[in-house]
Amino acid sequence: MTKPKLIVILGTTACGKSGLGVALAKRYQGEIVSADSRQVYRGLDLGTGKVTAEEMEGVPHHMLDVVDPGQPYSVAQFQQGAYEAIDGIVGRGRLPFLVGGTGLYVRAVAEGFVFHAAPPDPALRSELEALPTEELRARLAARGVALDVDAWNNRPRLVRLLEKARTGCDPHAEAQRDPRYDVLTLGVNFPRETVCRRIDDRLLARLDAGMVEEVAALRAGGVPDDFLEGLGLEYRYILWYLQGKLKTEDELVDELGRAIKRFAKRQVSWFKKDTDVHWLDMEADPAAEAGALIDAFLA
Repeated sequence: MTKPKLIVILGTTACGKSGLGVALAKRYQGEIVSADSRQVYRGLDLGTGKVTAEEMEGVPHHMLDVVDPGQPYSVAQFQQGAYEAIDGIVGRGRLPFLVGGTGLYVRAVAEGFVFHAAPPDPALRSELEALPTEELRARLAARGVALDVDAWNNRPRLVRLLEKARTGCDPHAEAQRDPRYDVLTLGVNFPRETVCRRIDDRLLARLDAGMVEEVAALRAGGVPDDFLEGLGLEYRYILWYLQGKLKTEDELVDELGRAIKRFAKRQVSWFKKDTDVHWLDMEADPAAEAGALIDAFLA
C-alpha cells in the first residue's frame, strides 16, 4: 500500500523553522505537528519559542500544550500523539508537516521507531534522580550507551535510559523501525556567525517579553525547581538567576547565550548525520526551494 506523505522541517534553534512551516502549510493546505520536547508542556512559552496564535496565521498546530509542567512525558508518548495527529490530518485530506528541533522526536515519528516498554522501578529511579547529571552520563557511557544532543542535558531522558539498561531492556530498542509515512525532510540552518547573531537577538527579545517572569510564575505555581533545571537552557539558567547563582542579568545573558550556541552547534552535528535531509539555502529563497522539492515529492 502507498504510505501517506509527510513533510519534515528540522534544523537548529533560531533558524526559522516555525515561520517556514507556516508559510508552506498555507501554500499546500497543510497542518503542523510540532516536534519539540519542551513545547509539549503548558505554560512553557517564551522559553521554548512556542509559536503564538498570531504567528500560526490560521494554520492548525498539534502537539503543543499537551501535558502539565512537572509531569513525566516520554518520546514514546509523543510518537503516539503525533501519529494520531498526522493520521487525522491525512484523513481530512490535508498535508501534514512535522516541524521541530528535537531530533529524537522527529526521528521517532519519521523513521517509525519501535519502542519496548521497561517496567517502572520507583526505587531505582529515586536512586538515579539523586545523582548529578555528569554521573548519569558516566554510567551510560560505561554501558556503551551513546547520547544524542537532546538527551545530553535532559535528566529525565538520562534516568530513563539507565532505567531501561538496568532492568534488562535494550536502551537502543528504538533502533528497530517500522516507518508509517513516505517522508521528505527539509533542513534549515545558517552559517555559524549568522546563527550566533540570531540567537543573541532572539534571547534579548524574549527577555524583554518577560521570559524571566515566565519562569518565576511557573515556580510560584508549584513547578519544581528540579523539573525546570532538567529542561536545560533558558529554564535552567533563568532558574539559577532567580536562585542568585547568576548575580546579574548581564551574567545571565552571557552565560545563557553561550549555552544556546553550544547547543546549536551540537544540533548541527546531530542533524548532519542524516544524509536524507535536503538542506535549504536560508540566505536565498528557502520557501521557493522547498516548494520545488515538495512539488516533485507530491508528484
